[in-house]
Amino acid sequence: MSRPAYVVDASVAAKWVLPEEDQSRALQLEERYQDEEIDLMAPSLLIAEVGNVLWKRVRRRELPLPAASRCFQQLLKDSPILLDSADVSLSALHLAIAHDQTVYDCLYLAWALEQRCDLITADEHFFRAMRPAFPCVHLLKDFPP
Repeated sequence: MSRPAYVVDASVAAKWVLPEEDQSRALQLEERYQDEEIDLMAPSLLIAEVGNVLWKRVRRRELPLPAASRCFQQLLKDSPILLDSADVSLSALHLAIAHDQTVYDCLYLAWALEQRCDLITADEHFFRAMRPAFPCVHLLKDFPP
């Protein structure tokens, strides 16, 4: 029997390594993945996006460089299954144009559609914009643990 699978976006993964609102929910999800109860997937873009969040925190002097490095190493160690495909990237572009959202955000949705699973995001703007057309999009704070 296969495990439930979900796509997570960078807004969720950032909470695995940084103290943010709803971090406990994100950590519960990550723990279930580490315990092999569920599968978590994301486009490889997730690594760069979380790295960019860490860079911004260092630049704003909200996080010292050694702490940012530790956070990034932890993310690399515990990352979800990373996915890449030109075909899915093209689908993301089409979703972005059709729904007036960024290609970055739509790449996560395109993967959820490709994998026939749910997308979990902490990005309320993206959730509100996409949920009516895509019931597979779930907000982290409302997602069952």
